[in-house]
Amino acid sequence: MEQTGRQRSACPTAVADPPFTTALDFMADAPAAVAAPPTAPELSITEQLAYSTVRIETDTGTGTGFFYRFAVQESGWHIPAIVTNKHVVEGTTKGRFLISRGQPDGLPDLKRHETFGFGDFPKLWTPHPSKDIDLCAMPIAPILAKAREAKTTLFYRSIDATLVPKPAELEELNPVEDITMVGYPNGLWDEVHNMPIFRRGITATHPKLDWNGRPEFLIDAACFPGSSGSPVFLLNEGGYFSKKGLILGGVRVKLLGVLYAGPQHTVEGEIKIVTVPTQNRPIALSTIPNNLGIVIRATALHDLDALLLCRAKANNEI
Repeated sequence: MEQTGRQRSACPTAVADPPFTTALDFMADAPAAVAAPPTAPELSITEQLAYSTVRIETDTGTGTGFFYRFAVQESGWHIPAIVTNKHVVEGTTKGRFLISRGQPDGLPDLKRHETFGFGDFPKLWTPHPSKDIDLCAMPIAPILAKAREAKTTLFYRSIDATLVPKPAELEELNPVEDITMVGYPNGLWDEVHNMPIFRRGITATHPKLDWNGRPEFLIDAACFPGSSGSPVFLLNEGGYFSKKGLILGGVRVKLLGVLYAGPQHTVEGEIKIVTVPTQNRPIALSTIPNNLGIVIRATALHDLDALLLCRAKANNEI
């Protein structure tokens, strides 16, 4: 369905949406939605990650977004949103993405999806308050409300601030940690099942350190057009090494950050830092990726959180 862009001054309406958990915690979108089964099936962590992202298509290319719950209150009130990079939506006019549908048993319907299309696409996004941080968020409560009115159950998993590492947790990390990135490199996806592509790598600089004085760090992973906005997770299942030694049987998952750029070198050998493009197109200057990605530390999401919360309070929504 095509929707026109709303003004950024409008405050998003918050509703309940399903959080990301280590054991599937099914929640209805709202009281009018289909009720959850008494005992919801469990999904693994990686299965949940597969439903935490969306493939963003625009008239200029593709990118990756992920579901995030902003301004979570003790009452459960929050602002559901999709997060991506500013450069994914800037300069576009139209955009769309798909969200999988849910089944009455609490599991996703693997072959049924809802398509949401928008005009004036950039106007739907709230940019990070710093011009130097390439993040933005699109509140999606209106989308959820329309789905609810149509008696459509959507299936997705939202990340929230509980998965963002605190300073003490960052201190416990080693310079080299396993990472998992979820997204749509070169726009690739499983179109039939609406599933993203998983890529693995390692941290190339310590996540706690500001790389070159910016709230960023590097990962050693192949980063291609379409990967912009991909969430980068610290993910260990079955055990991991900490500074205290080997932790057996432990599960560790944290949102370390959001991919936005990568160093490349030209055929002449010059090193350039470029945002991960949203499309594949011929260019005059040939560049070769270094298989490194630049990741905005997830703590930058706290600034968007404060901005959206302030706006909600100003509009008497909380």
